[in-house]
Amino acid sequence: MTQYIYIASPMRLPVGTFGLNPISPEPPNVFESELDFTHLHFENNYDSESKERFSYSPHFSYKHQVATTNNSLPLKHGWISTKQGNGKELEKKCLALLYSYLEKAVGTAYVVEYFTSINGEEHLPISVKRKMRWDDIKKPDDLILDDREFWEITLY
Repeated sequence: MTQYIYIASPMRLPVGTFGLNPISPEPPNVFESELDFTHLHFENNYDSESKERFSYSPHFSYKHQVATTNNSLPLKHGWISTKQGNGKELEKKCLALLYSYLEKAVGTAYVVEYFTSINGEEHLPISVKRKMRWDDIKKPDDLILDDREFWEITLY
């Protein structure tokens, strides 16, 4: 079972891979370390075969949506990072990438919906729903959610 992060916005959201740091610019890329390979890949909710948008979750109110997953994005429940060394660095990098992504999205659209769920359980009831201002999110660790936690984040 895979935990996903979902983001929805009234405006288009960037898609693609963020955070890769290869030492070779030409494919196949070579990476110096696992940390350099650690990244987030955001894909949107557009089906190119049917040429239609779909919704990742019925809880979203905006049509532009993206999804990402990474085993280094922690969940809040019981999260006191006991990882040491590289595991902790991977978590930090993924959270920093997510923070940067959301900061840009909120700055552009003024509002985003931010939600996490296990794949296939996006339709289940929300466990926690919050309204947050971006100013109240001070650091990447503040973005750690519980399963099926849903935030509406506004710029002001």
